[in-house]
Amino acid sequence: MTGSASALFLTIAPLSAQATPESVLGAIEKVIGAKAPKEGRVKVILAEIAENGGTVPLKVSVDSPMTPEDHVQAVHVFTDGNPFPEVASYYMGPHNGKAYLSIRLRLLKTQNVIAVAEMSNGETFISRKNIKVTIGGCGG
Repeated sequence: MTGSASALFLTIAPLSAQATPESVLGAIEKVIGAKAPKEGRVKVILAEIAENGGTVPLKVSVDSPMTPEDHVQAVHVFTDGNPFPEVASYYMGPHNGKAYLSIRLRLLKTQNVIAVAEMSNGETFISRKNIKVTIGGCGG
């Protein structure tokens, strides 16, 4: 009896992923569509320098009355220097009472942190802030 043997060799090379300002724009468009977000109403509260990129506090607030007629529906956070541009999305409603979030980020290097807010009337707002990271949190 003759048989044949076959083998499948799969080479998995590590992918080099690195977010760029262009990939952030693509990620934002993926989330909010072709809308052009306006400056204003969103405030990114972030230190100018992070000595440890492993845990960087970030606060985002959106100027909104948070009423059923006028409220924040979502806040999306992006970075342009980490492996992937998407960081987090938070969905809100009038029941939140306040459009505010506080998280900790892990940042690889000096980069921009971008927050985009989607409002109940369909408008979108954007804000960004650059942060200098002296020691990378993602292996740097």
